[in-house]
Amino acid sequence: MPNATTRPKRGRRTRRRQREDPARNELVSRSLESAQQCLFNQDYGTAFVHYLLVLNLAPVLKDFARESFRFTLFKWADELDSLGRIQDLFDCYEQALELFPADEVILNSMGEHLFRMGFRDEAAGHFHKALKLKPDFPEARENFYRVANWLVERWHFLMLNDHGRNRKYQQAIQKAVQRGCNTVLDIGTGTGILGMCAKKAGAAEVFACELSKTMYDLACEVVAANGMDGSIKILHKKSLEMEVPKDIPHRVSLVVTETVDAGLFGEGIIESLIHAWHHLLLPPQSGQDKFKEPSSTGRVIPAGATVFGMAVECLEIRRHHRLCVSEVGGLSMAAAGQLHSPVSCSSEPDDSMEPYTTERLSRLPGGYKPLTEPFRALDIDFNNVQELEGLTSREVQRICLPVNQEGELDALAVWFQLHLDEDNSLSTGPQEDTCWEQAIYPVQIPNGFLLRPQDKLIIEVSCRDAYLRLCSVAVVRDGHEIRLDKRLESQYTENPIPNPSPEVELCSALACLQTGQNQAKDFCMLECSEMALLNNRQYHQSFCSSLAKLITTLKTAHQNKEQGSDIKSDPVNSRDPRDLFYVLDVSEGFSLLSLMAASQGHVKAYSSVEKSQQQEVLRRLACSNNVPEQHLEFWLNHLEDEQAMLQRPSGEKLWSAIILDCVETCGLIRQKLMEKASLARCLLEEGGHIFPERIVLYGMLVESDTLLLESAVQGQEPTLGFNIAPFINQFTVPVHVFLDFSTLECRHLSASVELFVLDLMDSSANYSNREVKVQATSSGRVTAIPFWYQIHLDEEISISTLSQDSHWKQAAVVLQKPLEIRAGDWVCLAVQLHKSSISISAHIENRESGPVE
Repeated sequence: MPNATTRPKRGRRTRRRQREDPARNELVSRSLESAQQCLFNQDYGTAFVHYLLVLNLAPVLKDFARESFRFTLFKWADELDSLGRIQDLFDCYEQALELFPADEVILNSMGEHLFRMGFRDEAAGHFHKALKLKPDFPEARENFYRVANWLVERWHFLMLNDHGRNRKYQQAIQKAVQRGCNTVLDIGTGTGILGMCAKKAGAAEVFACELSKTMYDLACEVVAANGMDGSIKILHKKSLEMEVPKDIPHRVSLVVTETVDAGLFGEGIIESLIHAWHHLLLPPQSGQDKFKEPSSTGRVIPAGATVFGMAVECLEIRRHHRLCVSEVGGLSMAAAGQLHSPVSCSSEPDDSMEPYTTERLSRLPGGYKPLTEPFRALDIDFNNVQELEGLTSREVQRICLPVNQEGELDALAVWFQLHLDEDNSLSTGPQEDTCWEQAIYPVQIPNGFLLRPQDKLIIEVSCRDAYLRLCSVAVVRDGHEIRLDKRLESQYTENPIPNPSPEVELCSALACLQTGQNQAKDFCMLECSEMALLNNRQYHQSFCSSLAKLITTLKTAHQNKEQGSDIKSDPVNSRDPRDLFYVLDVSEGFSLLSLMAASQGHVKAYSSVEKSQQQEVLRRLACSNNVPEQHLEFWLNHLEDEQAMLQRPSGEKLWSAIILDCVETCGLIRQKLMEKASLARCLLEEGGHIFPERIVLYGMLVESDTLLLESAVQGQEPTLGFNIAPFINQFTVPVHVFLDFSTLECRHLSASVELFVLDLMDSSANYSNREVKVQATSSGRVTAIPFWYQIHLDEEISISTLSQDSHWKQAAVVLQKPLEIRAGDWVCLAVQLHKSSISISAHIENRESGPVE
């Protein structure tokens, strides 16, 4: 009987596996000893190999060796990362996960490496797995929140909450399907909503594609939950790679898409539609096709678009894109050369520059002033393949705009009207309540240009590389054309010298020749946030004053010490170079703080600026401001280990001051700040100082429907009848970043209060939890707690991230369930710090309901 013969065999096999192998045991024992010895010698690569051998031969040792194995893996991975051996790094993690597939710490660590290298989809998957294994794992939760902001951008929530937009798309799709377009392809499906609209309208076949792995998985979940998984085929593929019949069985009669950004063409809609017309769509309808069935011709929703623009004055745009100050922290900026952001448009494509950025004009602090009437820049028909193919070869269009208000020309603001069909359209204009921002084309003129009424502004519009490009090239004033698109300042001064003499012409030619030779080195690109920081006078003046106070105090202390030890020397003119004060600036990106420190005298400053062009700018500024070359040093160019930034400058010398970059531009505390502060305290000389010494977190209770709409799909009703919210709301994050609190639509329900204090100089003053009671000044719903920081450089000098000139944005904790309060109620806020990450939950005091987070 078969069963009778199989049982003993299984039993015998089990007994054989339990027999001990002395040679194997000896190998395991020796390899384990070798692994531990290699760890002691910091030979992490060899230790890792020994651990792999041990744990593969003796799985029973996994629990015993888990911590040591993790430590070895992480150290070896850091070494591989620093050496650029990325494939080896991920191979090690794959081997580790074969041994420990359910280890949340290893999964989280691999996710961190993936995220740093730009593999955001894959990183999110690892963080998500780690959280499933351990839902209260704070590192994985924080990492998942950070990556979620990248993978499911906040506009997805706004878009799904935009009922008007959703209905118009649904109506256009329904009309097309009812007219016979019964085979549909949804390009860039996102949550799958447009494809489901087509199926609900009666389309016989619906296909969809999505490039993002995260959004593809989400769309599959949504479609399945709505009972359409068998009738909508979703491909994890770029539409440009799709073929008939490999990916879809035949050409479709309708393509629906919303692959448009604020600049209309930035998400590649032109390229994808040209490919679709040639490979995936039925031929478009022509005059001879008017008697054909609609199902035998192809069409696109949206059918086309009209682009509008206007010239604006806006200080907020200006200070993020070009230098607006002549002096920073006591340093003349005359020798800096041309500095501006990487956003600059010309009719000729430049891969190093972005043609535009995006802003919501209605929310810009300080507002904006229109200098011209809106003008029509371009029309495009998405159902005309010849027009799409000819877009990039269109002649540059020259538009002459009358100026109707005086103001400085800072940017061209651009928006569009999206024509879904002949009856439905959507506008992204600055006055519309829409999920789109506007495209901003900054004007990069070093000294600006003041437009006057009666002037005419000349704009060039082109699409050379399938990007919409608008460039301000000239101003016509009193019949004369003043060029704006030249780098030389003399070419766009308002009053050029008429009929110059031969001597002037010669000097001008020599100047042009010299400028041409130095053009590369005199031009430097900074990120928008770095430009805004450079333009922040209060920030630099505060640092300058605080640094001067510290250096003066240290000099006095040094002189007193010398006098006390009967050392006869001139402390100012005869100091030993080894007695210089050492200052370390570990600010992220471009920073003048090291140069400001070096300008104090008897200071050797170490800068963390890494880019060669930016270092050259600091060297020129040092020379022009009489700072000795040897007093400024760049030392991070070849350092891979972040912790190496906080090492001693030389020998036994200690730092007189360490400047830490504490707050990210987005409004969050920088990761590992407290760990860096702890290390920095150990490296300060007696009387030395960390800048800033203390950070105070402030916040208030507000009611803001805007923050709710940008944070999650709202309401109990399904979106267009589809169940989408529970799936995309998995990517809701509790903290909304890059917030302009000064322009946020909200009701203040309390005064601002101190929420938390981070002391970087005194570790004993810190705590991890704090409960703060806030009294409501008005009745309403607490939907969010915006927060910002007062950064104390010393006891007397501080700067706020909420100030009008701040380069920082603010952030807000958005409550999952709004808290109904009455004026006079006390709201308890539980504030928690975990590894530099702050979380806040809220509940009403003396109410029966539990905490509402």
